[in-house]
Amino acid sequence: MKNFYVFLLILFMSVQLPAQAIYKTIDSYKLEGTRELKIQLPRNYNPEDKRSYPLIIVLDGDYLFEPVAGNIDYQSYWEDIPDCIVVGINQASSRVDDFYYDEETYFPSHNGAAFYEFMAAELLPFIEDQYNASNFRIVVGHDLSANFINYYMFKDDPIFRAYVTLSPDFAPEMVNRLQQRMNILTDETFYYMATADADIKAIRASVVEADAVIKTVENEKFHYKFDEFKDANHYSLVGRGIPKALNQIFTLFKPINAKEYKEQVLTYEGTPFEYLMKKYADIERFYGFEKKLIENDVRAIAAASNKKGDVESLKELSKLVNKHFSKSMLSAYYSGMYNEKIGNFKRALQRYKSGLLLEPSQTVDKEIMLDKMYEIQEKIK
Repeated sequence: MKNFYVFLLILFMSVQLPAQAIYKTIDSYKLEGTRELKIQLPRNYNPEDKRSYPLIIVLDGDYLFEPVAGNIDYQSYWEDIPDCIVVGINQASSRVDDFYYDEETYFPSHNGAAFYEFMAAELLPFIEDQYNASNFRIVVGHDLSANFINYYMFKDDPIFRAYVTLSPDFAPEMVNRLQQRMNILTDETFYYMATADADIKAIRASVVEADAVIKTVENEKFHYKFDEFKDANHYSLVGRGIPKALNQIFTLFKPINAKEYKEQVLTYEGTPFEYLMKKYADIERFYGFEKKLIENDVRAIAAASNKKGDVESLKELSKLVNKHFSKSMLSAYYSGMYNEKIGNFKRALQRYKSGLLLEPSQTVDKEIMLDKMYEIQEKIK
């Protein structure tokens, strides 16, 4: 029994390992010192792989890194969002200086200006030199840091594509300046803001006023989402806002669900396979990185192809699945499905049999392959 509990402990620890943080120190010329970083890489991250990952920079990393990294790890595991590289900056002893802005211009100055430059000139090159980070970058902040991240939107070529502002403690003139800037953005930009009914009163009031202003922005490149949580305070809203923000930012990336299947896939003017290709091409264009083919989307397109009697889509889908899942039962399953659809039962049976030697997938296992074999054998008799 003791050995059994030791085994469970080792198993639990091994499951948790991919989500553990890497701690690094960066020497900064701008800050005249060092900064401690927390870094979480995607599960099964391979530095030799050419694949790139969205980069999420988390200010106030001392307490904000873990909830962000945990959400990323959980949602990417279920393929709701892409795998991401998450970097937190520890600022417990320096946050007041880091987020300092001039009382006349309301822009970063002194130590605040130094930290502003550190992010773009030192931190990003440091991360991109060591890891496969894409140009799709998200920045996350809370109260003072949530105000500070807005300054990066004023750059001629903003370094971030998505901003998560949790209960921002806005500097004077910030909201009016943001409105002007948001109206002329030329790249797809996401902006999430949240407060709560029990948030700090002054902050909540300014955030609600800011929401009214930002809602007037008319720019198809600007994507905005606001939440005012019930039964939450200045700190607990963070745990509720992060998953909502990620859902907003990666809406297009999400797997095909029942609503999309019914309202978009089945009604698409082209073929189901063409819809899949367009969806993935749109994701790459929109986010700047390629989405790995997932089983959920394969099932949806196969179902639509069968429903529409589109044999050609099934044929192209089976080729695509074989390319991306060559070692999985999926490749044999969908090849068998295509051959079964065109009446080539002997070939279908051969493909289903070959699948028994491959690795099971999320939804296709040996039992399913055997059922398909028995079904085909009955048709051949």
